[in-house]
Amino acid sequence: MLRGKNGRSKVAVSIILFLIIFFVVVIAHEFGHFIVAKKNGIRVVEFFIGMGPSLFSFQRGETKYSLKLFPIGGACMFEGEDGLAAEKGEISERAFPNAPVWARFATIFAGPLFNFLIAYLMALILVSVCGITTSEIQGVNEGSKAQEAGLQAGDVITGMNGKRIHLGGEVTLISQLNTKGESLSVTYERDGKENTVVIEPTYDEESQRYYMGILAGGYLKCNVPQTFQYAFYTMKFYVETTFQSLKMLVTGQLSRNDVSGPVGLVKVVDEVYDSAKAYGAVEVLLNMINISLLLSVNLGIMNLLPLPALDGGRLVFLLVEALRGKPIPPEKEGMVHLAGMVALMLLMVLVFFNDITKFF
Repeated sequence: MLRGKNGRSKVAVSIILFLIIFFVVVIAHEFGHFIVAKKNGIRVVEFFIGMGPSLFSFQRGETKYSLKLFPIGGACMFEGEDGLAAEKGEISERAFPNAPVWARFATIFAGPLFNFLIAYLMALILVSVCGITTSEIQGVNEGSKAQEAGLQAGDVITGMNGKRIHLGGEVTLISQLNTKGESLSVTYERDGKENTVVIEPTYDEESQRYYMGILAGGYLKCNVPQTFQYAFYTMKFYVETTFQSLKMLVTGQLSRNDVSGPVGLVKVVDEVYDSAKAYGAVEVLLNMINISLLLSVNLGIMNLLPLPALDGGRLVFLLVEALRGKPIPPEKEGMVHLAGMVALMLLMVLVFFNDITKFF
């Protein structure tokens, strides 16, 4: 634990940076719900950031805006959303249940969509300022399987196991996830021609992982068209990384210690800030944007999972309604989402205490 005035100051800075990141990512998500609801004439009762008791709130027009105590999410509450008022006939024409099914679908889907849009904007900033790491091979280890396969420095890897490759990070990710040492089909470009070879990775006892024996990662300062192109590839890479992490969590390849909540994220921000601050404020800012990009993608994907209480679960009910031509009874849908919300709250509590025991 950090001690002393300097230590406390550094932690305070890290907490402030985390809160800024949290507000940007969550506000983007909830604003997506909000703006599409307004466009479809749906009344927004409350727009709030955080959970728990309100720190302050104000009313503007028909909507109440609130900031709550705990930085663990937010919500955009629509009139009649819980279905209870609808049963009693106490809702207006602008209530959520009275909107056309596809208007409700668009409203719910807009939250995750705005997370991806803000993530793409962040990727544009990063790529335009920093450039990108390409999949060009910088070196081949002597006696490695890659050298035996004929790979050379200057070759550009364009595909691995049938997947198109655009970034050096994609090469690293596929290599690191190859925990069983399976053969890798590598397509590379040399002198304008593509070739494909099969590499049998070699196991390294010291690092306990398999290696092809290459160093991939050239540098490209992007022009304007390339900036838009590689910003998309960068966001796509974060999406793939998130899905891989979820898969590894479900299959037991990751443990609960690999999952972080707000406390864990503050520590991550603190470590990144500590490493970047020596290079100046711009470097700190770019690193915080990078963390925000990852978290925005994570929030978008997590909310699209077809689980009760999440946006994805609500979208499933709306799809069923569109297909069958009538809604699921509100009381049944409400029970499902309530159960999901309770499970989600319990998970948040477990993650919080896991962070506490892990870091303190």
